[in-house]
Amino acid sequence: MGSAKAGLEIPGVLWRREPAAGGLPLVLDSPHSGAVYPADFAYCCPLPVLRRAEDAYVDELFATAPEHGATLIGALFPRSYIDVNRAIDDVDPALLAGALPAHLVPRPVTRVGLVRRHAQPGVPIYDRKIDPDDVLARIERYHAPYHRVLDECCDRLHREFGAVWHLNCHSMPSYGPSREERKGVYADFVLGDRDGTTCGREFTDFVAGFLQGLGYDVRINEGYKGVELIRRQGRPAERRHSLQIEVDRALYMDQKTLERLPGFERLEADLARLLAAMADFVRAQL
Repeated sequence: MGSAKAGLEIPGVLWRREPAAGGLPLVLDSPHSGAVYPADFAYCCPLPVLRRAEDAYVDELFATAPEHGATLIGALFPRSYIDVNRAIDDVDPALLAGALPAHLVPRPVTRVGLVRRHAQPGVPIYDRKIDPDDVLARIERYHAPYHRVLDECCDRLHREFGAVWHLNCHSMPSYGPSREERKGVYADFVLGDRDGTTCGREFTDFVAGFLQGLGYDVRINEGYKGVELIRRQGRPAERRHSLQIEVDRALYMDQKTLERLPGFERLEADLARLLAAMADFVRAQL
């Protein structure tokens, strides 16, 4: 199997890695692992606190995807600046210094939203309100290109193969001081397919079953059902399957310092096994 091509890079925005040969209609993306903070961010909170919003290392955990024939896409900017996994109208009006254009109607209630207000509860990111033009600029420079690259990749593979499978990769905050204490209470992985609307159940069940076979606790649509990215990509009736995967951060990193834990290498190896199995699954469907 060939090594990955360098693919595309938009400085400060995203990168795309492609298989050198034997490409499959399998696409992975890591939208929240970016750590290139734009110069105009102007946050007022401590950077170490703000960085805890990152899905640190998720792009690295799935880095072997191109070796198995998949395309891998990753954001370079942080989700706390603008979140590509949110719709462009998912904006908290209380954050804005003025009104958005008429074609963007802010939602009256948003939990996190396109642009975050807080780094963590009680810790505001900004000491001011944001000009709507700033939000529009972030959409144009970051949100729109990310969706365009993902759309173009999935569309091209769907035209070529008649089907495409998309895995949207994330990490989730961990609860409980040790894996043993979390066992049976909190999941190691949560898979989300928006209650079966974004991908065929056979794909969700395959990924869940494989991870369970490696000894992990896997839940489906519990707490994390998937948001904008799989909503846009997933149309199983058209053989366009999109699944979100969340991995418990305690499996591989310290959630305060973001330092890797000894379990990182084991998890990385297990996810490489998952990617190889997913590639076989896709081949069997073609």
